[in-house]
Formats: sequence, structure tokens, C-alpha cells
Amino acid sequence: MTQGRRSISDYASALTAKTDPAHSLFSRRAVWAAAAAVLVFAALLFTLPDVTNNPRPLAEYGEKTLFTAFGGRSPRTLDPQRSYSSDETAYTYSIYEPPYQYAYLKRPYELEPRTVEKVAEPKYFDKSGKELPADADPEAVAESRYVLKIRRGIFYAPHPAFAKDEKGAFRYHHLDADLAARVRSPFDLPEAGTRELTAADYANGIRRIASPQVVSPIYGTMSSRIVGFPDFKKRLDAKWRAMREAGASEETFFDLMAEPLEGVQVIDDHTLEIRIHGKDPQFAYWLAMTFFAPMPQEAERFYAQAGLRANNVSLDTWPVGTGAFRMQTFRENRLHVLERNPLYMHGFYPCTGEPDDEKKGLLKDCGKPLPLVDRVVFEVEKEAMPLQSKFLAGYYDSPFIDRVDTGLGYLVAMDDDPDKAALYGGRGLQFPKTVMAGLWYLGFNWLDPVVGGGSTPEEAERHRALRQAISIAVDWEENIAIFQKNQGMPAHGPIPPGLFGWRADGPEAFNPVVYEKHNQQVIRKPIERAKELLAKAGWPDGRNAQTGEPLVLFFDYQNAAQGSSAYLEWYQRQFKKLGIQLEIRATDYNRFQEKMSKGAAQIFFWGWNADYPDAENFLFLFYGPNGKVAHEGENAANYENPAFDQAFREMRLLEDGPQKAALIDRMVEILQQDAPILFGYFPPAAAAYQSWVENAKPSGLVQNALQYYDVDADLRLAKIREWNRPVLWPLAVLALGIGLLVWGALAVLARRQARRLRPLKSNGRSR
Repeated sequence: MTQGRRSISDYASALTAKTDPAHSLFSRRAVWAAAAAVLVFAALLFTLPDVTNNPRPLAEYGEKTLFTAFGGRSPRTLDPQRSYSSDETAYTYSIYEPPYQYAYLKRPYELEPRTVEKVAEPKYFDKSGKELPADADPEAVAESRYVLKIRRGIFYAPHPAFAKDEKGAFRYHHLDADLAARVRSPFDLPEAGTRELTAADYANGIRRIASPQVVSPIYGTMSSRIVGFPDFKKRLDAKWRAMREAGASEETFFDLMAEPLEGVQVIDDHTLEIRIHGKDPQFAYWLAMTFFAPMPQEAERFYAQAGLRANNVSLDTWPVGTGAFRMQTFRENRLHVLERNPLYMHGFYPCTGEPDDEKKGLLKDCGKPLPLVDRVVFEVEKEAMPLQSKFLAGYYDSPFIDRVDTGLGYLVAMDDDPDKAALYGGRGLQFPKTVMAGLWYLGFNWLDPVVGGGSTPEEAERHRALRQAISIAVDWEENIAIFQKNQGMPAHGPIPPGLFGWRADGPEAFNPVVYEKHNQQVIRKPIERAKELLAKAGWPDGRNAQTGEPLVLFFDYQNAAQGSSAYLEWYQRQFKKLGIQLEIRATDYNRFQEKMSKGAAQIFFWGWNADYPDAENFLFLFYGPNGKVAHEGENAANYENPAFDQAFREMRLLEDGPQKAALIDRMVEILQQDAPILFGYFPPAAAAYQSWVENAKPSGLVQNALQYYDVDADLRLAKIREWNRPVLWPLAVLALGIGLLVWGALAVLARRQARRLRPLKSNGRSR
């Protein structure tokens, strides 16, 4: 007997072939309800997207876009002459182009031309103006001159600041108030223009370092370097005061090129000469930093319009540069998008690097035009868990593309948890390590009346004893073990390993104020020694020796948004060892920077990453004329010591060698005794990338790395689909549950109907 195919209705007829009409009705309805539930589930199965948790349209992950995050708040400023914070560099170095850059793949780091024809060899001159040989005695060198030849054919990314009308006048330099009030982005204006990069743009950018309108953090450093800079600033200050008294606003355009500057000369449209005092081997490194980026006056005039500033449309948010990218979107504290500069034609992927770079696949894009991606998307992530979840789901190519420490937590987790090791390894996550030339430290404000330098020799000695006591009490080894998971190295001085001046048997490796040696082992001094110093400072057991009042100190911390309560409580416990009460004043980073610039902090926690590979870049953090309050520099502690300053001035003239090493040792020993900071620890470094991110070679010094990154967008999209498939069994359970509920409801109805239809029983009597 053959068996044919049966339809759902056939099964329904067979199942309901009973004589009880109520039962038949119930059965048919129940079967049809179950069939409907199955059909609904099938419809969901076929119509549901293959990924349902994607934070943006799935198609975007198939494009040449790099996705990453930023934490907490938007950068405080993207003005190249003002910006000096690590959370700003990914933008500023991608948009602006100083004359030099570091070779992306080479180690040790090597300067190479970026917008100039070659790295200039300085020429040396004595006091009479006579040129000296390259190997002249540094003491005989009165002046060094750098002649920069700007490459031709480099153009600014299209911007409304350059747009002109039919008569050649700038179209948007005089916006009416109503139009300016409606502008939220420069690109709200319909037209944009461009022009070629010139030497005058670099000259204007350098002048901005001295501008009272800009307030650059490196003016203190450059004032002693660039010939004529202090006098130039005095003239600018006087002129600006007169303009303000005459009614000029803070946004008024200030023509810096109208004032001559002896040390910065425009020879012709593509030739710039910079003159600096003496011999300064480190000055070339500054020419790779965005402080020396070009600034077209057209951009300054455009942004000088008060209506734009009111809408946060300024150089702080919308840079104007010649780099590989330009700012496409700036939504404060929400979203930043860099897009390819359509006029960028002068950058190419390198063809040389370290010996094993080819084996790692880092040379496969040799000679390709940059950038390799079309966009870089930065989205705000205020909490660690959502950030990690999106990274593991494939929606971020790197948690923070501009940081080289984000991989450390993943590496620690892999060591602690085999399941996470299997998960991260199975997804091919990359955590490349690098040497981080950086320092985290706890600093004292030298201007403070309690922990600072002191106003008399006696007071200075007492304050020094207090700082030394705290230096012993704060146990950085414990901090590294608990909070850094042993990923770090206690610092005995400010210079990190890998830089000239750090030696395993030198002062950098042993701080005799805080540590002592026992059987060749370096150990922290006992807390009893710290208490002796505290009593010497006039605070026995943490109380004023004369009044008995408790010593209360204030600690400004920069990461309030990330909720580091356990970390802050650890600091309080360290001070409590000495009976000192530590009050925490935690703020977001932007507010913290403002307090530091005003000298409003007493004790603070901060870090420093090298701008260039030289010990001078760490020692200048303590140079008196580089004080943050008095000189707007990067000496955050506002520390001053004449002996240190003199040694620093001598050291920075020298090439690496025995004489320079001796001066570095001397300065480190002065810092160890004065204790303007607790040296803290040298951080390790490991970045975090997805498997489809290509050409990633993390570095603490190469800041313009975004143009070199590439992504395999097809692989990313495939992995996102694989890792984020919808879980359908809950829908099946839901459909089954609905079917059972319907079945049960119909059963109740069927029983009720059966009772109504059942004939009454006869009692044998008729009426």
C-alpha cells in the first residue's frame, strides 16, 4: 500500500473524527491554534535579522571604517598650539602636520620628514655671527639655525574658511548674526575652499605659542629657546591689552604676523628659518609635535566670529589642517568622526622597519597611498562593561585606538581565567606589547603653604621632611600588585627604562630617601622612619606639634567619572599610616586640568608620556622656568631649585655621553632629596585590536598612527554575524507556551460547551 502526503487539514480531520460535537470543536480549534503558533515561529525564523544587537546599521561594518571609543568627555581642545593631553593626540596628529614625524615602523625611533623635503641639519654660529663646524664646542655655539624647505603641492582639506566668492573675497569671514547662530558645524555652510600650505602658515603657528589669546602650555619651554621670543611676547601682551581696553572681545582676530619675530623668518613661500639660542640637540624633536603645526590665518579669521564661538564652533572642536583626515562630525561627549581628507596626496605607507616586521605582515602595504581607511568613528563609552561587551562582539576594532595600555586588562584576565583565555584566543584578539616611555606619579604643589617649597629655609626643611615621610608611606609595590596586577615597575626617579640616563646601578634604580638595601635587596624603609620624618616636620602622629590639630591634606584625582572608589580609599589608607587625613577631591579630566593650570591643587595624581625619546623630556617637568602657574609650562608641581635648574641648562646642550649622564645623575639625586613628587611607577604597555585590524604597531611616541591602520571589513562583518547570531530557542519556547495557553483555554471552553449541549437525564415520570 502506498502512502501519500497529508496536509495539515487531513490531520485535523482525522484527529477530530469523533461523535462528540463539543470534543470535535475543541480538537479542531486546538490543532489550528498549535499550527498557527508553529507558523508564527517559522515566520519569525525567516524574517528575523541575522544580527539584532548591532549599535549601528550592520552595513557600516562592511565599509573601510575604523570603530573605536573614547571615555567620559570630548577632548578639551584640538587647537594644535594648546593641545597637550594624550586624549587629544589621535585627532590633532591625524589632522595637523608638523614638519617632522617619527618613522612608523622603525625602532629605535627615527625622525623623518612629513611636510618638508628633508630633516634639516642645524647650522651653528658664535656670538659674532661666524658659522661654526658641526662638532663645535657647545659652549661656543651662540645660535643654531634650522632652514625648513616646505614641500610643494600640499593642500588644506576643504573648509569654508577658504571659500571665496566670484570677486575673490572670502565668503564666510563676515557672517551675519542670524546665520552664525544657526551654524553647528563649519560644514553647515554650503561651500568650501582650499589653498596650498606655505611657510607663513608655520610661522603663524609658532607665533601662536606666545599669543596671550592662545595660552600655549609650552611657551615657558620655548621662551628660552627661540631667539627673540620673550620680547615678542611682551609686545603681543601689550598690544592685546590695548585691544581689549578698546573693546575687543576674546574672539577678536589677532594678527600675529604683523609683529616681527627675529627667531622665525619666512624666506619665501616654501622656506622657513628658525633660530634658537645655543646648541639644543632636543629641538628637532619639537618639530615633530603639533605645537609646530601650521595655522592658516584664514582659519583664525573664520573662527574669530562670536556667533560661531557661542555654538562651540572653533579650533577647539573643528581643526583645519593638511593631514590625512579631517573632522567630519563633532557631537560633544557623544560622537567624533574623522573622514579621509580628499586632498591628501603626499603620504605613503613605509617600506622599511624592524627586521621581523615583514614576517608580521607589517610591510605588505608598502608604498600604498595613505590613509588606508576612509573613516575613523569614536563613540563615547562611559562604563567599562559595555565597552568590553561591544569589543568582544566585534563592534569596536579597538577599545581605545589612541592608547597602548588597553590590552593589559585582557592579558591579566587570560592569565587568571582559562575560559577567558580560550574566548580571547578563539576570537583571534591581538594584544601586542610595546615599551612605554611614561611615568605615573603623585605630585605636591610647590606653591602650597603646607606641602610646598616653603618661604624660609627652616620651613623648607620641615616641608621636605613631610614630603619624604609620605614618600616612604605610600607603598607603590602594593599598588602595582593590587591595581596593576603586577603589570608595572616601581620608579626610583623620573626617567623610564630604555632612555639614556636610566641605569640599573645608577640613581634611577635606587632612591636612598625611600628605600634601603639589605643583603643586596632593595626594600622600602620601615614606616617608623617615615614617622620620625613626620615628627621632624612638626606633625608627630599626624597632629600639629603646637596646637594638636590633625593634619588634613587634599588630594585631587582626575578620574571621577570612572568610579575608582577602591583606588582612592587605598590612598587614604597609605596616608593614615602616618595619622594624616586625606580628603579626596575627584573631578573629570577637563576640570582637573583647569585646577592644575591655576595651582589650585595641593596633592595630585598625574602621568607623563614621552613626547620624544630623551631624558630631557622628563627632567623638564621639574625645570623652574617651565612652571605651570607662573610660566604656563608642564612643570605641574611648580617645583623650583636653582641647583637643578643650572644642571638642566647644562645637560640639555649635550649629546648622549658621560658628561650628560653625570648631570642626569645629579638632577635625579636632587629630586630624590626634595621629593616634589612621589615617583610612582613606570607603566607597561599592551594595546588591544581585533584580528581584522592590520598594520597595528603600538607606540607611545608615534601619534599619527591612524593613517597606517587598515581593516579587513569583509572579515569583520562575517565575524560580527558569527558572534552575534540571535538566540532563537526562547522564541520557540514562547511559541509553544502560547500554543499551550490557547489549548488550555479552548479545553475549558469545550468542557463548558459540552455541559450545555449534554441532554437532561429523565427521571421516568412525565408531566
